[in-house]
Amino acid sequence: MDTSILVEKAKKIKLLAFDVDGVMTDGSVTYDENGVEYKTFNVKDGHGIVRMNKSGFITAVITARNNGTVAHRAKNLNITEIHQGCMVKLPVLEELLKKYNLTFENVSYMGDDLPDIPILEKVGLACCPNDAVEEVKDICGFVSSKYGGRGAVRELCDFILSAQNIEKDYVVAEGQRS
Repeated sequence: MDTSILVEKAKKIKLLAFDVDGVMTDGSVTYDENGVEYKTFNVKDGHGIVRMNKSGFITAVITARNNGTVAHRAKNLNITEIHQGCMVKLPVLEELLKKYNLTFENVSYMGDDLPDIPILEKVGLACCPNDAVEEVKDICGFVSSKYGGRGAVRELCDFILSAQNIEKDYVVAEGQRS
């Protein structure tokens, strides 16, 4: 998609929503001998989300899996909305639109796999990491140059902030971690 069209779409964004596995992480799932699941997150991606929050954006996680690590990470980043265990994600986003009086045009969603397509087909700025499945990449206007869990979220955050002429803030808010 033409960069100028993407910039125009990015100017309208007020809510950024993300899948977790394959977007905020590299998609790997690690278990210990007790079956406890572990995920690894990228601090640069985290700082991007922190900057979005500090700039007044609504941030959301909508994921099919249910994991305490995700809840902990979301709390550290002060993510506005966390929705886990969502096998069908679109109704969750529709409820967020009602809650915040927004339209799909005001939403950026980053997903990487087939369950994300129903949302990606509706939002104003459909996004994915570079290692998303081809069916997702085909419908996304913003395809990051980075892989999931390796800076794709940060690249999207920086793009939207730049499109909206929001200056970089080099200080993390007290109590927030990236």
